[in-house]
Amino acid sequence: MNFNILKPYPSPIITGRGIDVDFPMLAGCLALLGLGLVMITSASSEVAAVQSGNALYHMIRHLIYLAIGVGACIATMMVPIATWQRMGFMMLVGAFGLLVMVLLPGIGREVNGSMRWIGFSFFNVQPSEIAKVFVVIYLAGYLVRRQKEVRESWMGFFKPFVVLLPMAGLLLMEPDFGATVVMMGAAAAMLFLGGVGLLRFGLMVLLAVVAVVVLIKAQPYRMARLTTFTDPWADQFGSGYQLTQALIAFGRGEWLGVGLGNSVQKQFYLPEAHTDFVFSVLAEELGAVGSLCTVALFVFVSVRAMYIGLWAEKAKQFFAAYMAYGLAFLWIGQFLINIGVNVGLLPTKGLTLPFLSYGGSSLVICCACLGLLLRIEWESRTHLGSEEMEFDESDFAEDTPHGR
Repeated sequence: MNFNILKPYPSPIITGRGIDVDFPMLAGCLALLGLGLVMITSASSEVAAVQSGNALYHMIRHLIYLAIGVGACIATMMVPIATWQRMGFMMLVGAFGLLVMVLLPGIGREVNGSMRWIGFSFFNVQPSEIAKVFVVIYLAGYLVRRQKEVRESWMGFFKPFVVLLPMAGLLLMEPDFGATVVMMGAAAAMLFLGGVGLLRFGLMVLLAVVAVVVLIKAQPYRMARLTTFTDPWADQFGSGYQLTQALIAFGRGEWLGVGLGNSVQKQFYLPEAHTDFVFSVLAEELGAVGSLCTVALFVFVSVRAMYIGLWAEKAKQFFAAYMAYGLAFLWIGQFLINIGVNVGLLPTKGLTLPFLSYGGSSLVICCACLGLLLRIEWESRTHLGSEEMEFDESDFAEDTPHGR
């Protein structure tokens, strides 16, 4: 393929010395993607064999999603960060449009009592996954445009919530409480890193806690989940069934696991074994050692994402820095909630595990976020990629320093 037509828009994959990306970050995410493919194949084989007659049905679909995700990662690496900054408001409008569309009869698709998907032939798109990233991009631009106002005035602090609260309301109408918590948590973290004072941040945390309590009490099923997870064995064949089966999986795994493919819980005992509870199957088959290694991988990519934001901030690329922080907190939020649910530390929520769980929208968006982070790291390291700069062959010399 001839990449000469793309020379005016240099990227980490079009340089004079080949691919120039943050290899530690890329390696960590590829390891998670590979582990996810293996575990989905194992966790879904029994269910797929009965439901579709093909034990590899979910693995094949996951490979298709993975190929789309790789394409999304490459595509986002090709786009300058300045372009994302200019498109922030358009993305916000698009996010609202998608969240409204999914609630419309005939467009939104209901699965397990929730209207979270828009159906397109043989696959579904989950707008909340896209909306979370679009909100991060918009908020990063706001923090750059209104940095002084955010740091010094109450108005600059409250303005983002004029956007965030209606979007949270749309998410709760699906309902998708987990996505709401992750989005609002990432936004709060971005505001804090953007320089919001401790008094205003403390007030925001207090209001958030009150809001969560009100939302939990407003819906009986949420209160039931909250009371059940504290003692799932009290109703182990009712509301506590899913969590008790997950805990049994952890218990069976012990230190070294029962062996890859030998899980018993995936054989129709544990619902959603290849999606929300894939970590429980991993713990059963690979044991505590495998689980801790997986958590270590999650910690590595999350910390690396935070460092990418720090490097961008040191390079005075503040929009890129805030965006990297926001994307990192989206990952961290989903990691913590999903694993917390699996081990019984949090009430059961339908939230996927980034890079590991089966689910097309989540996987593709995670790969796109990886591409954004790789692009941010490259621009902050090379000081290239800005549309205000002109490029020539010397910008991509063979001796350009690589790595950190």
